[in-house]
Amino acid sequence: MGTIKAHEFTTLDGVIGAPTWTFDYGFTDEMGDSIGRLTSGSEAIIFGRTTWEESGPAWSSRDMADDPGAPFFNETPKYVVSGTRTDAEGWSNSHLLGAYDVETIRTFKNGIDGGIYTYGSGTLVRALLADGLLDELHLYVFPVALGEGPRMFPEGAPRTALTLAQSESFGNGVVHLAYTPAGF
Repeated sequence: MGTIKAHEFTTLDGVIGAPTWTFDYGFTDEMGDSIGRLTSGSEAIIFGRTTWEESGPAWSSRDMADDPGAPFFNETPKYVVSGTRTDAEGWSNSHLLGAYDVETIRTFKNGIDGGIYTYGSGTLVRALLADGLLDELHLYVFPVALGEGPRMFPEGAPRTALTLAQSESFGNGVVHLAYTPAGF
């Protein structure tokens, strides 16, 4: 059975949408190493539709010389959760899982022997967490509050209990908080 690990770049006030605000803080080697530990051992990547559509053009044009993560993102099998797409053409090794369905995701997860990685894909990550399918949530918290934007835990969302499993800080002021669902 696979283990699903998600990472999100977030602000102090929980905003996760289109993280252009991260540019002000730089992406340090320490952060790269931290995310590298998340992706190591991953046999698959699962995406929500929007993140997959936005990531494909960015990653498919990169190679190892551009970014050490490029081989992982381009060569690892990718699975898209979408009820509106009819195919997953356009980015190598991509497959369509169809609309979000708990049993489909559970079957997918049970069919993977290693890790399953995801990033962004806020709607998908919230659903995975709510349905008990997310094993680890990694928040990279940037020292800025935006006051508006899509949030990891939007107003009106159900209570979600988590257990802190790890934390680390980086020289650019970003803090990495790793959580597991409470009771794990």
